[in-house]
Amino acid sequence: MSSTSSTPSTPSTPYSATGTTGTPGDAAAPGDAGAPGPSRGLDPAIADRLKRTPDGLLPAIAQQYDTGEVLMLGWMDDEALHRTLTTGRCTYWSRSRREYWVKGDTSGHVQHVKSVALDCDADTVLVQVDQVGAACHTGARTCFDADVLPLGR
Repeated sequence: MSSTSSTPSTPSTPYSATGTTGTPGDAAAPGDAGAPGPSRGLDPAIADRLKRTPDGLLPAIAQQYDTGEVLMLGWMDDEALHRTLTTGRCTYWSRSRREYWVKGDTSGHVQHVKSVALDCDADTVLVQVDQVGAACHTGARTCFDADVLPLGR
């Protein structure tokens, strides 16, 4: 399978941490490819509530909907959240590749969205999914089972 990721367009107006227009932070100059940004499709009532990082992102926790198992953490901007809400597949912003990626397009390890919720501060998204295969890029079921730290009680 080939990836269907694309780079977002970025308007030239300043981006605010709570606003919905412009280029996020100083991550890229206006018009630069590969900078996360606002979505023209995300419901403005949702976008206005979001509290993003200075680079325009929200942490997105993926959780198995029926067991509560925490699978992974990814990053979403407005466009990734819009795509996730409208396609039923998790779309993330890759900070290292500077592009959108739909979980499972290359690996086959798809996340089918069951629900999406904002936390009480509107600065984190919880996406409950039905995970097909491994969630972690290492091939593990979750990103959080390989390195459990000891508690010093």
